[in-house]
Amino acid sequence: MSNLEIFCVTDKIIPNIEKTGYNIATPKNGSFPKNYLKSDVGENIIHKEKYYSELTFHYWYWKNMLDVNNNNWIGFCQKRRFWIKPESKFIDLDINNLNENIIKIPHESWKMYQSIICEPINLYGVKKIKLIKRGWKSLIKDPSIFFNIKKQTIKLHFDMHHGYYNLDKAIDLLEQEDREDFRNYVNSYNLYNPHIMFITKSKIANKWFSSLFPWLKRCEDIFSFKSLDNSYDTQRLYAFLAERYLSFWFKKYTKYKEHPWAFVNF
Repeated sequence: MSNLEIFCVTDKIIPNIEKTGYNIATPKNGSFPKNYLKSDVGENIIHKEKYYSELTFHYWYWKNMLDVNNNNWIGFCQKRRFWIKPESKFIDLDINNLNENIIKIPHESWKMYQSIICEPINLYGVKKIKLIKRGWKSLIKDPSIFFNIKKQTIKLHFDMHHGYYNLDKAIDLLEQEDREDFRNYVNSYNLYNPHIMFITKSKIANKWFSSLFPWLKRCEDIFSFKSLDNSYDTQRLYAFLAERYLSFWFKKYTKYKEHPWAFVNF
């Protein structure tokens, strides 16, 4: 099998993170160690980092580093979320044992697949008080949501946490071949694959970025930036949109496998 190159994106300096052997990258301006890949050189969107988060580096990688003729596996993780070995799922991870439990070579189970995405998180079973506080607009339209977990969908969760109707407006700007498929996806499922983390081959990564970033640029025309500054829930809207779209896109266009990941609190 091909080799694996992982890029760990962080907005802060994390002591000893280099021991993972991953490429450490930052989407932010500022003073970072020389071995950190920076997102503010070459073609970049560093001025959008506040709203795009780690996608700022993803864009930089796409425009400045991605080699579509390279057949190696390439992947992305985050400063506190890592791809782990399947047998490490139930280990309490920290900086001291992280290195021995993360994925560093392609796992043998990947042989028949084109892409690797995070094992999903479920969105159903929302606390009733939160559903009332944040989801009252949906409850007025359909009170059965309160008891029917099948109706506690990706769409409901997004509306509750990232602004009502924002997802609908963004979906309207997708290319026609994905628009209704994605709309049906977010209205039908209550599981999704989180964190804008994926592992794939270069040609597929190029297709993903070529779909994602033009869509987000169109979204800027209606959401802008200043209007998103009111809260954390909306400030990173473009990253939250990408997170849901990734879960849909890789399932539609690739033969995918879901793989374990872990949150590590440094």
